[in-house]
Amino acid sequence: MKGIELPPLTEDFTADPVELFFDLAYVFAFSQLVALLIHEPTWAGAGKAALLFTLLWLPWQQLTWAANALSGNGRPVRTLFLIATVVSIPMAASTSTALAGGGPVFAIALTGIMLIGFGMQTIGTTEELDYRSAARNWIAPNVLAMTVLVVGSFYDGSTRLAFWLGSVAIVLWAMVKAADSEWLVRPGHFAERHGLIIIIALGEVIVAIGIPVVAALEQDGSLTAATVSALLASGAFAGLLWWAYFDRPSPGLEYAASRLDGRAAGRFIRDVYTWAHAPIVAGVVLAAAALEEIALHPRDPVPLGFRGMLAAGLFLFLMGVYLAVWRAFRAQARERLVGALVIAGVVFLGAPMEGLNMLTSVVVVMFVVLVIEHRRIQRLRQQADVEA
Repeated sequence: MKGIELPPLTEDFTADPVELFFDLAYVFAFSQLVALLIHEPTWAGAGKAALLFTLLWLPWQQLTWAANALSGNGRPVRTLFLIATVVSIPMAASTSTALAGGGPVFAIALTGIMLIGFGMQTIGTTEELDYRSAARNWIAPNVLAMTVLVVGSFYDGSTRLAFWLGSVAIVLWAMVKAADSEWLVRPGHFAERHGLIIIIALGEVIVAIGIPVVAALEQDGSLTAATVSALLASGAFAGLLWWAYFDRPSPGLEYAASRLDGRAAGRFIRDVYTWAHAPIVAGVVLAAAALEEIALHPRDPVPLGFRGMLAAGLFLFLMGVYLAVWRAFRAQARERLVGALVIAGVVFLGAPMEGLNMLTSVVVVMFVVLVIEHRRIQRLRQQADVEA
């Protein structure tokens, strides 16, 4: 095995399999968020889910940044990821009860993963890649934030909420300050990791729409035409979300990141991936809860709370991509902005519509938006080729 060559420290690389293994806990965590939204389809429920998603996003980002700064397949890193995966299971399991009795388990497990990520960053500092000062400036406020998180978990109600919001605020402040430092950035790794977490979220859509199939088969032994149609529409919905991200935005953002270095690269990754991708992933999870309700009751009007989830989920997804593209190229994906507004109109003005008809209408609007965008970009590329 001594003859195996590893990539240079500064060379880009793909995500290690152990990183994908760690992501499996997020399948579980996202399913807990969907369950929370389904059982509490109110503003309060949405607020709880938003806070919990933000907290879950922090350790995932920490390990992504830490792994990005290290050699792709080092055994110490893989060992730490395996330990983090074990710790992430109770974190994911307690997600739905984190604001109730499961708060301490959730906070302590989340903090454990963050500490493992800090350890990875420490391992990554060498004479060749020395960013000890940047790592210390990032880790110090985060340790304070995690302390606030754990202490707050032993309180109840609004006190716990205040502690946890304070913890998030400290981490956000640390992210802003960390951009003043210079970090090693491998764009390909960041692009792949964030593409994979979107796939994880889209997988939750498939799980959510599969629940009605199981329920119907257990009850009646067969599926109605309406249920089959709702499943097909939900599958088309998930496919369009995949197209909306992976066809052009994903490779474009990676290319834009590859053209930067130093502090500019670090700020770009923070803005485009750490920040702009949060609403993209959250939007998919939010829409998944609405899809489960529609698939369960395709011939009934969609309750207001679930209509709000469908519209808000798509809005977050489309606006996340919009902001990322704007940050990368100063170009407006204006079709997506218009599409988000049209979908909101369809969802809220079409209150009497059956769930199946509403979902089909949303799928048609999404398809038209993406086709118009594709054709506009193709025309621009052809014009550029002619001018060149």
